[in-house]
Amino acid sequence: MRRGGITAVVAVMALVVVTGVAIGLLRDGRVPFLGASDECVATVGSRSVTVSVEQAENAAVIAAIGVRRDLPPRAVSIALATAYQESGLVNLDRGDRDSLGLFQQRPSQGWGTEDQVRDPVYASNAFYDALVDVDGYRDLEITVAAQAVQRSGFPDAYADHEDDARVLASALTGESGAAFACDVDGDIEASDTALTDSGLTERADTVRRDVDATFGDLPLGGFEPGGVSTGHMRGSAHYDGRAVDVFFRPVTEANQEQGWALAHYLAAHAQRLEIRTIIFDDRIWVAGRDDSWRDYDAPSRSGDRAILEHRDHVHVDVFA
Repeated sequence: MRRGGITAVVAVMALVVVTGVAIGLLRDGRVPFLGASDECVATVGSRSVTVSVEQAENAAVIAAIGVRRDLPPRAVSIALATAYQESGLVNLDRGDRDSLGLFQQRPSQGWGTEDQVRDPVYASNAFYDALVDVDGYRDLEITVAAQAVQRSGFPDAYADHEDDARVLASALTGESGAAFACDVDGDIEASDTALTDSGLTERADTVRRDVDATFGDLPLGGFEPGGVSTGHMRGSAHYDGRAVDVFFRPVTEANQEQGWALAHYLAAHAQRLEIRTIIFDDRIWVAGRDDSWRDYDAPSRSGDRAILEHRDHVHVDVFA
């Protein structure tokens, strides 16, 4: 056989193998060859803001701490505009003099130790602690409120990020539902399927612990792993210990906002937490498949529609 013929045969065989692998991964919910952009987008009204996954994770923590403290979206807008200007929403290990972290807080000025100010949760709380002490901060211009906390040498620079910060804050606090999603890779390696003491796999229990640590003071309604008490459909990830439900009952406007704040937080951290699916309020997002929320078709059977349509709880499951 001539070399060209051999090359053609090899190429065809390679194509068959690749196609077979791709089909297998598609059936498993993973889409590695479609080239996820690894970025997140918040859209509120006619304005969209695109951030990297790293920026999204940090912005979501800042917003989550604001929600946990029951602060208004205005406070989160101020915090996000500040972090945009100070660090570009990146947890920096350097800065002017001894400035560090998302807010470029200085240990020498009493903001905390080096390790503390580089902890996004600690740094966010420290920022909000100072912000709520600013008289009338809710009514101040964002740049004025930010400067009252930061005392920057460039006090007007915060205004450059006001519009983007408002969009992110509206989405990440849940004020705008289904407004924040990420386009991330769905090709995740298999992990240990053994169940921990919580009845979840280690991967799913990591999500549970993370949510509890971040939103612990919220009336989340508890976790219901296992799926037995809530009547999940056959094949649900609950039966494998890979899913967690976080309930927001009753179905009120306030609880819907908290639910979307959690759902958006999970979307922002989906790559880090190896999350596969998030469902809330009749909408669904799947890693490796979706770059935005889409309609979720609830199972057509009798039962509590709020549960079937996930209007009263956030469902999150991880890769196997």
